[in-house]
Amino acid sequence: MFKKILIANRGEIALRIQRACREMGIKAVMVYSEADRDAKYVRLADEAVCIGPASSTHSYLSMPAIISAAEVTDAEAIHPGYGFLSENADFAERVEKSGFTFIGPSPDSIRLMGDKVSAKQAMIRAGVPCVPGSEGALPDDPVVIKRTAKAVGYPVIIKAAGGGGGRGMRVVHTEAALLHAVQTTKAEAGAAFGNPEVYMEKFLQNPRHIEIQILADTHRNAVYLGERDCSMQRRHQKVIEEAPAPGIARRLIEKIGERCAAACKKIGYRGAGTFEFLFENGEFYFIEMNTRVQVEHPVTEWISGIDIVRTQIAVAAGEKLPFTQRQVQLRGHSIECRINAEDAYKFTPSPGRITTWHAPGGPGVRVDSHIYTNYFVPPNYDSMIGKIIVHGDTREQALARMRTALAETVIEGIKTNIPLHRELMVDASFVAGGTNIHYLEEWLSQRER
Repeated sequence: MFKKILIANRGEIALRIQRACREMGIKAVMVYSEADRDAKYVRLADEAVCIGPASSTHSYLSMPAIISAAEVTDAEAIHPGYGFLSENADFAERVEKSGFTFIGPSPDSIRLMGDKVSAKQAMIRAGVPCVPGSEGALPDDPVVIKRTAKAVGYPVIIKAAGGGGGRGMRVVHTEAALLHAVQTTKAEAGAAFGNPEVYMEKFLQNPRHIEIQILADTHRNAVYLGERDCSMQRRHQKVIEEAPAPGIARRLIEKIGERCAAACKKIGYRGAGTFEFLFENGEFYFIEMNTRVQVEHPVTEWISGIDIVRTQIAVAAGEKLPFTQRQVQLRGHSIECRINAEDAYKFTPSPGRITTWHAPGGPGVRVDSHIYTNYFVPPNYDSMIGKIIVHGDTREQALARMRTALAETVIEGIKTNIPLHRELMVDASFVAGGTNIHYLEEWLSQRER
């Protein structure tokens, strides 16, 4: 097992990984930008290294700065968390070539699954169902593009091969708009991701967003830890997640979960990963794989009793998974609300100083957050400042506990999206379960009328 790990991230996930290291008796090295100098996890670190100014380009995205920090602190491994460089194959490769262990998949796996076209082709070969669409990247030939769209059937969605985070997508309803949409998306993809390739898929009208969490080791073992429903989204950004997904038959989950685990073995995947699917009319359609720990991993941890971050570290150290698929037992229901420093309904960021912070508590309540009273939320990064996660024996109990937790939570000095969460927790459609990925945006537009 490692003696010292460098955590190449910030915010709540940095604290989460630090806690896992402490539990395992591993020293944690924190890197931080000048904007995060007063962060809780920096103060709690065994060692901390400033790697640059507030700009993430010159700090959390600076490969030389992070690797230098690992060298000067004599760390053995680097945990990238999520976001920033966590799914950057070049970074993983530089980490390994510099003599450190990358706590994540191999660079080859990240490249394979990071490109949406190659990922889809790999999943088709592995028997994982995919959304109908182009077999690969779209060519420049307008005749072929039109023929492909006609075969798939309108509406279609044009996606950037190297895209992510909801960016690089454009829905097309008619042939007249098709070629312009393809060219515009290509230009945006080239500018944003350095890869102008795009591909086409059937645009599903009212799907749900369902994820399958997997863990795999270097000994050809892979398991799935059930599913998460992440359909409550705004502009492709998740707002609420829960596990298990309401109203989906277990036999369907087991079938797709087994295929995901088998696919991991086929591509030689290691570590934690998430297969993301659209689910409509009883069918799963693969859209992408996230080759890292997810923001919403706590809901799976709670229903499975498995520490995903700790397992990531153990697998990276060469250990076998300590459980088989048969030993994975899912219990109860868990819900997570992402707490963002932003206006609850306009979604404008609200950085600034937190004058009061009171965390909720009680049975079945977990809070993952790095904030504290007098903490300054910097304007330089993502607006998420924490997560409230609850667990209950039933979904009804989990909903009741989340309502109570949100009522108890006090954050003053900045605006947060807690009022939005409080409304959604009593919304009839959400309470019933099974809302689709468009529901929240439609709900918000109706609220504004």
